[in-house]
Amino acid sequence: MSTVARARTAGIALALGTLGCAPALATNGYYAAGYGIKAEGVAGAGIAFPQDSLTIATNPAGLTGVADGLDLGIDFFRPKRQATLVQGGGAQSFDGDGTSTFYVPAIGYSRHVSTHLAAGIALFGNGGLQTDYASNPFARFGATGSAGVDLQQAFLSPALAYEVAPGHSLGLAVNLGYQKFHAKGVGLFADFSSAPGAVSDNGYDNATGIGARIGWISHLNDFIAVGATWESKTKFGKFKKYAGLFADQGGFDAPSTYGVGLALTPTKDWTIALDWQQIEYSKVSSVGDSIASLFSGVPLGASHGPGFGWRDVSVIKLGAAYQVNERWSVRAGASTNRQPIPGGETFFNILAPGVVETHFTAGLSWRPNAMNEINLSVLHAPKQKVDGSGSIPAAFGGGESNISLEETSIGIGWSHRL
Repeated sequence: MSTVARARTAGIALALGTLGCAPALATNGYYAAGYGIKAEGVAGAGIAFPQDSLTIATNPAGLTGVADGLDLGIDFFRPKRQATLVQGGGAQSFDGDGTSTFYVPAIGYSRHVSTHLAAGIALFGNGGLQTDYASNPFARFGATGSAGVDLQQAFLSPALAYEVAPGHSLGLAVNLGYQKFHAKGVGLFADFSSAPGAVSDNGYDNATGIGARIGWISHLNDFIAVGATWESKTKFGKFKKYAGLFADQGGFDAPSTYGVGLALTPTKDWTIALDWQQIEYSKVSSVGDSIASLFSGVPLGASHGPGFGWRDVSVIKLGAAYQVNERWSVRAGASTNRQPIPGGETFFNILAPGVVETHFTAGLSWRPNAMNEINLSVLHAPKQKVDGSGSIPAAFGGGESNISLEETSIGIGWSHRL
């Protein structure tokens, strides 16, 4: 490994260490609903509605429209994960909440370099997957010990934005990614793997990656703003310790995303924001390829081998913010998506039941003075269940695996203006 590569790896590893635990199961598949406490209050609708420096994680063009300063936040995230196996006329349920609460920090900084040029940097948990079954759902098939997975993924994103004409900005962010993963209690799948020793219970492995995000925002007049953003696939190195579990010999890239947004300001105190976002899970082999190929002779870990069978996710986000007075503002929002897991793919997704669809959010800010602001957000995603449809393969006795997920998150943050 070169000196530059070592430095990049060390820097991003330090970034993840600063972040602590990434989300256990973020809300749109395994991607976060929003980035930054203010954005979370409006269900993540921020493509045309930047509120602080964490706009870098949504649309870096927003940097030209936010105040210079530092933004810190932390979310207390609590998912409820459950799986039920239905075989031979009987059903047994399993609780995946052995680890129940997660802490998800985010940090952003922005500064205008000149009248038209702004720079910033953001450090944030991009998403993740986590289950922890004290009672192993796969025990009846020969697995031993507790079961679960833990994927933590974070980005460190420096960014620039330039106002090319009054009210019209372009932005670019470089996504330096770091992720770590381990799996336990799924050693029974070694018999179906191209690398049997690299499937389960090998401790944590980690990988670094790089990608990019570009964005555009235009204020058509004093009342209407529009925006668009595109994020490339983040190409990560391989999880060598799990080369026999993930497709492409341990590959686990972060999918590309794109979206458009609209922000309406009917009065100086009101803003209504609407976003549409597409997340391309199906284009990452280890995420999007079906587990069905496993039972037709394609082993785990093979090139374009079996995966979790996730389809792409389209998300619609709607939020509103109201400036009550010079000290207080409030926010509310809702979002919806078609969850990514088909009924025929639920068996493997006992490990990753990212199935919530509807999210309700609220938030508020208090400014004790012109330089400082305290921000709060609350998110709840009601329980969503996906019933299996021919989901347990005949090799495991047939039947169905049903999975469900519910989420609650509370965020608190501090912003300091320069």
